[in-house]
Amino acid sequence: MADRLTLQDPRDQYPRPPFPEQPQPEPGLAARMVPEPDHGETSYTGSGKLVGRRALITGGDSGIGRATAIAYAREGADVAISYLPSEGSDADEVIALIEAEGRRAVSLPGDITDEAWCRRMVERALAQLDGLDILVINAGHQQYREDVSEVSTDDFDRTLKTNLYALHWIAQAATPHMSPGSAVITTASIQAYEPSAILLDYATTKAGIVAYTRALAKQLIENGVRANVVAPGPFWTALQPSGGQPQEKVAHFGEQSAFGRPGQPVEIAPLYVLLASQEGSYLTGEVFGATGGAGIA
Repeated sequence: MADRLTLQDPRDQYPRPPFPEQPQPEPGLAARMVPEPDHGETSYTGSGKLVGRRALITGGDSGIGRATAIAYAREGADVAISYLPSEGSDADEVIALIEAEGRRAVSLPGDITDEAWCRRMVERALAQLDGLDILVINAGHQQYREDVSEVSTDDFDRTLKTNLYALHWIAQAATPHMSPGSAVITTASIQAYEPSAILLDYATTKAGIVAYTRALAKQLIENGVRANVVAPGPFWTALQPSGGQPQEKVAHFGEQSAFGRPGQPVEIAPLYVLLASQEGSYLTGEVFGATGGAGIA
């Protein structure tokens, strides 16, 4: 894994494409990716920014959610992660990494397209963490389709339920329990602003996440709770080879960025730390891009 402390050219800090084609069934496992993503397992160093905080992160088994979970634990937080049962092997690694920091780790396998599970998940996190100060709604579903005629009602329904309905159910269940100083962070995408032709339903939900979170922020600040959005560009996660992109695009994923490579999940984790910490005390209703130079305007 890359050295994150030494001054160096960021274009060469992590692997550059071309990468091998590497199809795997959805939802995908990080451990099967080549190169394996850097979530901060050995490269993230904490500095006590979240000591005593309690966080729930959806999609915490891999990708950006995994990097955020590792960073939060190393900053001193107790962390609950939700994930699909089929992602259990990745999730077990994250739980072990959280516990290695001496923090409480809560494992919450289940399907967030189920409203009842979303509400039970929040209840379990609250009970096992003795409260909740940070909510990161990050889990997402992405499946490319080459033409609008190929996007079935089932496709559309699943994407909206995973990316938008679950956001609403989880926020509705969790935010009444969050005290002043708490933070909500959602994960949108550059797709909200520059949608790809093959990601009709996914891009639609990412634009919805931006609007929902900014509206929610106006409500929550009345209780002293902040809500912000992170809008990533091309990050090297299991979402891509497991159906999020065609394999020929996976091979060249991130090549068009200003860096000539995709971002690694550990590179965006500090942004989630900032937004969760008291250092982000004047940030709410904002959208923070991490797009590799493409911007979000």
